Amino acid sequence: MDLIFRDARLIDPERAEERRGDLFVSGGVVVDVPPPDADIVECRGKCLAPGIVDLGVKVSEPGERHKESFRSAGRAAARGGVTTIVTRPDTEPAIDTPEVLEFVARRAQADAAVNVLPMAALTKGRQGREMVEIGFLMDAGAVAFTDCDRVVEDTRVLSRALTYARGLDALVVGHVQEPGLSRGAAATSGKFASLYGLPAVSPMAERMGLDRDISLLEMTGARYHVDQLTSARALPALDRAKRNGLDLTAGVGIHHLTLNELDVAGYRTFFKVKPPLRSEEDRLAVIEAVAGGLIDIVCSMHTPQDEESKRLPFEEAASGAVGLETLLPAAMRLVHAGHLELPALWRALSLNPARRLGLAAGRLAAGAPADLVLFDPDAPFVLDRAALASKSKNTPFDGARMEGRVLGTWVGGARVH
Repeated sequence: MDLIFRDARLIDPERAEERRGDLFVSGGVVVDVPPPDADIVECRGKCLAPGIVDLGVKVSEPGERHKESFRSAGRAAARGGVTTIVTRPDTEPAIDTPEVLEFVARRAQADAAVNVLPMAALTKGRQGREMVEIGFLMDAGAVAFTDCDRVVEDTRVLSRALTYARGLDALVVGHVQEPGLSRGAAATSGKFASLYGLPAVSPMAERMGLDRDISLLEMTGARYHVDQLTSARALPALDRAKRNGLDLTAGVGIHHLTLNELDVAGYRTFFKVKPPLRSEEDRLAVIEAVAGGLIDIVCSMHTPQDEESKRLPFEEAASGAVGLETLLPAAMRLVHAGHLELPALWRALSLNPARRLGLAAGRLAAGAPADLVLFDPDAPFVLDRAALASKSKNTPFDGARMEGRVLGTWVGGARVH
């Protein structure tokens, strides 16, 4: 469909600017010249930006479809302004063979309203003992390889996998935590965790995990992305590694940017995520790293969990929170607090993840895919988790006053919300 978005506040992360004007779409891509007989979308000064590319979304197919399906995840993504979801392989069974990957791709294509790019496991069964057939899985459509929150403890296995990935130019996504220290932890160590009697882990576990993986990157030269970097102590090591020329990027989940360790007061399990929420000092340091470009990507880390796995004592409850629909309004908290400008935020939400995956998305330039979100950054509302499109409703923002409402989402020029 040919479209003219009239009188929009264009958020352009590639040019690092926002400007008032029109945007033209023809044949599913952005064009320079207004197409004849195009439909008009009146934006009335609302924000028009590239659709969000969300790296690290869990869709629970196969195995746990009651938590989230491609149909419900696609609907939630469209309602949240997310036009591309990059899915994790921590399913039952794990996505570690071309056959399972092809099944997932077929389901996604048939059911999801948005683009779906699958990641595959790095080791068989995500057990950390034997690497998968990286080449075959790339041929089947895997865009990256990760064992998600299971750290590959055997350094020899990880080094071999990184060396093999380097030969195929494959992207490896890692979870940087020292597994011995972080195993069983439900909170970040400190006075608060001690007061509440929660098993805790020091933020140094993240620094130690990052240091190990940086050493392996120096040895292998692989392309590597840290899924979540959440502590101030890890930032200097990341900065040094980047300055030394390693092919390394880092991300952070929106919950670690907008919440801190005190939010679990009252043992509220919807606030239990992995890694655990950090101190306010860590949160502010990570926000500054996003604003300065040291941390490249902001994502939802969408992790659906059913009521049975969350309505448990805090230590026993499952970790994770849904985030596809709440990513944009939660990110607006950073804008309204003055931490980030919209172009810088969209650089982390859309442009950088697209570039890391070699996609043409995340831009408003001519030739870019017409994956777009129209939103009002100031529209207030109270979040009702029962109204979320996700099958699981485990959001920490239930009942929260938020700002930022998606008015429309387009994928390839076709309106999906």
